[in-house]
Amino acid sequence: MSHQPTLLFVILGATLVLFAWGRVRYDVVAVLALLAAVAVGVVPAESAFSGFGHPAVITVAAVLVLSGAVRDSGLVEPAGRYLRPLVAHPHLHVFAITGLAAVCSAFMNNVGALAIILPIALQSADIAKRPPSQLLMPLSFGTLLGGLTTLIGTPPNIIIASARMAETGQAFAMFDFAPVGIVVAGAGVVFVSLIGWRLLPTRDAGGKAVDDARDLFHIEDYITEVRLQEASPYVGRRLIDLEALGEGDAAVVALIRRKDRMLAPSGYLRLQASDILILEADAAALQKVVDEGKLDSLGAANVQVESLRSERVMLTEAVIAPGSRLEGRTAQSMRLHARYGLNLLGLARQGAPITERLGRVRLSGGDVLLLQGEREPMPDALSALGCLPLAGRDIALGRREIQWAAPLIFAIAMVLVVGGFLAPQIAFTAAAAGLVLTRTISPRDLYDSIEWPVIVLLGALIPVGGALETTGATQVIAAPILAMQDSVPVWAMLALLMVVTMLLSDIMNNAATAVIMAPLGIGIAKGLGVAVDPFLMAVAVGASSTFLTPIGHQSNLLVMGPGGYRFGDYWRMGLPLDILIVAVAVPMILLVWPL
Repeated sequence: MSHQPTLLFVILGATLVLFAWGRVRYDVVAVLALLAAVAVGVVPAESAFSGFGHPAVITVAAVLVLSGAVRDSGLVEPAGRYLRPLVAHPHLHVFAITGLAAVCSAFMNNVGALAIILPIALQSADIAKRPPSQLLMPLSFGTLLGGLTTLIGTPPNIIIASARMAETGQAFAMFDFAPVGIVVAGAGVVFVSLIGWRLLPTRDAGGKAVDDARDLFHIEDYITEVRLQEASPYVGRRLIDLEALGEGDAAVVALIRRKDRMLAPSGYLRLQASDILILEADAAALQKVVDEGKLDSLGAANVQVESLRSERVMLTEAVIAPGSRLEGRTAQSMRLHARYGLNLLGLARQGAPITERLGRVRLSGGDVLLLQGEREPMPDALSALGCLPLAGRDIALGRREIQWAAPLIFAIAMVLVVGGFLAPQIAFTAAAAGLVLTRTISPRDLYDSIEWPVIVLLGALIPVGGALETTGATQVIAAPILAMQDSVPVWAMLALLMVVTMLLSDIMNNAATAVIMAPLGIGIAKGLGVAVDPFLMAVAVGASSTFLTPIGHQSNLLVMGPGGYRFGDYWRMGLPLDILIVAVAVPMILLVWPL
């Protein structure tokens, strides 16, 4: 049996490498780790999938449904109106955005909070003539800081509460995280507002309003007028048939037929001889469409970005969210125009436009797309694709009028949990069911609001995390740390555990970090003969402190493109913030949760 810890360490080491590599989705990596653990006998086959029924997994899924419903209720959006007087003062501007994000993320999913505030932040940056790079990373960090304050603020807290339940028979309650979390979050928000934003690069990149899209995408350089000849084989055929010649690299942004000018024409419109098409395409795709479609080239079109939209048709910039159905796909394979009525006019990655053929670029989370389409169905199309709009209040994520049913049901569930009447997994699942029964959301919305990759990751890794305890691996790791107890104070061990957890969460999913590090924290506490609570709190704080890289958390990745950030920009503000968090959190943990 002594070889089991070694086998588990090999599996966890390979898992960590795959997480850091980033080429394989984290949920797939988690499943591979589980299968490997079962194959070598570290996890019994009969309990391989027990993690999917774990209370933490059920709670996370239910909270994602509830936070999505609260996000769409329009409850938070009015706050954007009150930011206008603050935008003239940089410190107050950053404080308002970061603080609002922290408050929202205390009661909803981090990405959900970011999705609500992102358009508000970009509009306020445009009003203040301030680079989005000064606001978007503070926004992302604010959502992470706010998650520290409540049980439901972030999945790691739910996992830590479940670990305490398994160890002591009693889980952390809804606001047990608040005494430490509020102080840490408050210190973090103040630091970001006064000092942190000054450490960021000043870049004017992808977060600009659509009016300024040409500054990033330069789409006028790729717009050409062509006329359909009478001899063309495409006379009488559908528009999408002609576009298909460009293999995803050509889009008809307008069609002129006699005196009628149609923007973003339907792909199923039948072409007629002498139709003039305004094509957005690179040279290679344009030549192929012209030659094979028998079109007359009329030269570069004298078209400005503003003329590509109307009361019916709009342009919008949108960022691809992690887990989007666009990830790893190409525009050609997605057939955006035929399926969703959207024309892809531009693509930017990390604040720089992609100049290669758009239809063949494999899309990634954080990419910024410039899309043209009909105004009314645009929000539904973006939602179906898993994209967040960056600008334009006419496609705001929430409704214009506040819908109170979702916040009320969520509040009732929280009261039942705080009062000890129901366990979190029961109360929040019942609340999600209540949303469906009251027709606040549809069953389809319920399933769509759950981040299934996160659920799969948790369900797969929970048995692997449990194996750390059952195989004795935690004792193997804890032994050299415990050997230092005569020369190193306990607070230093607590700080060391927090720092290691922070570093892991910067290269792997924070929920996965909590699953792996919670057993280690418990093992160290038991070895020292002290309470487990301080060490579990240290893991909770460390797992949510993903400030050094864009890959540690979805929020960081989502602002990378709109903010024009590079990979190395995150540590500029993230490293001093991590140091501050350790300095504030360790004494607060020892004060609130004594050894």
